[in-house]
Amino acid sequence: MADKTEKWPENITGKFYVDEQCIDCDLCRETAPKYFTRNDDGGYSFVHNQPTSEEGLEECMEALEGCPVEAIGDDGE
Repeated sequence: MADKTEKWPENITGKFYVDEQCIDCDLCRETAPKYFTRNDDGGYSFVHNQPTSEEGLEECMEALEGCPVEAIGDDGE
């Protein structure tokens, strides 16, 4: 389960975030590319855009549920 106290500082404020457990597997970026992007220097994903539509929420939830290390959280602020 993702820990908001360990989320990457690049995450934009809002519901979804990626924490330090990320292994850079690319699943979230493929599932929801409008919302997740990569820090090329650090080798991890983060949320660069929060969803504002039902479709966007569904894409982010699919990414969260598919994350193999549970690095995506949906309890951010």
